[in-house]
Amino acid sequence: MQNLSGAAPEPLLACILVNWNSWQDTAACLASLALQDYPALRVIVVDNGSTDDSLAHLRAAHPWAIYFENGYNAGFSKACNAGARHPLAAAAEFFWFLNNDTTAPPSTARQLVEQALANRNAGVVGAVLFCAQEPTRIQAWGGGVVSLWSAYNRHYTAPIALGPRSYITFASALVRRETFDQLNGLFEGFFMYFEDADFCLRAHHAGWQLAVAPETAILHKEGGSSKIRGPQRNPRLETIVTISGLTFLRRHAPIPALACALFITSRLAKRILLRDVPSLHAVLRGIRDWRNHRLAPTPNES
Repeated sequence: MQNLSGAAPEPLLACILVNWNSWQDTAACLASLALQDYPALRVIVVDNGSTDDSLAHLRAAHPWAIYFENGYNAGFSKACNAGARHPLAAAAEFFWFLNNDTTAPPSTARQLVEQALANRNAGVVGAVLFCAQEPTRIQAWGGGVVSLWSAYNRHYTAPIALGPRSYITFASALVRRETFDQLNGLFEGFFMYFEDADFCLRAHHAGWQLAVAPETAILHKEGGSSKIRGPQRNPRLETIVTISGLTFLRRHAPIPALACALFITSRLAKRILLRDVPSLHAVLRGIRDWRNHRLAPTPNES
């Protein structure tokens, strides 16, 4: 349809969701995206080899979305890159990487794009995330800060100036296409976790700024992709965090060998003191897999 108003068309926004055996969460997220008041929005669901008939359920409930099947669990970074490089996202000016265990109020997409348009130097724009189980509590104000010595990271829970070690959590992150292309997407050496901190640090080094759309209010369950929503440690997750943390430090620490040694010592000591034998074995497995250049344990390793 011809634009008779004379106003510039809204930039195309491609929202990327990654699904793995959690179609109920993804369906709820899609229901919230269907209500967005930003018409120039395309939603691409990347399925990471689900075995619970996710795609059949999702296509039946939300046939308007675009679906891409990886065929195997490629991890978060590879799946996000696959979604952003989908042919139907080729014209997108912005990518919105959004966890599938979130629900977004109708104005969210517009607020993120408006924040990016207001700050041409912002390569990544975050949102304010609230805990789905406790909707009045801020889970992350855009993101957080990460240590380049220990890989320890914490979320911001109030407005704050974003510094060189700040990152936007990819639970919700709008990324400018120019930034994505310049950095060649997310680093696929991370199966899950630390990919957001890695991307934002690289964006900072490339001269981009980070920003937060302060009026957003996304509800985030957290833990949906890793299947943990309780206090019990998940051994497979412990292994993945160990691999990703060591990979992050090797890429960004001032003295990588020393930082990795401190990271390993801290994780082992804590689990020895707690007498948490399964977690200790999982961390040791992560160290082994990292040395062998494995991104994640196989599903039967837990």
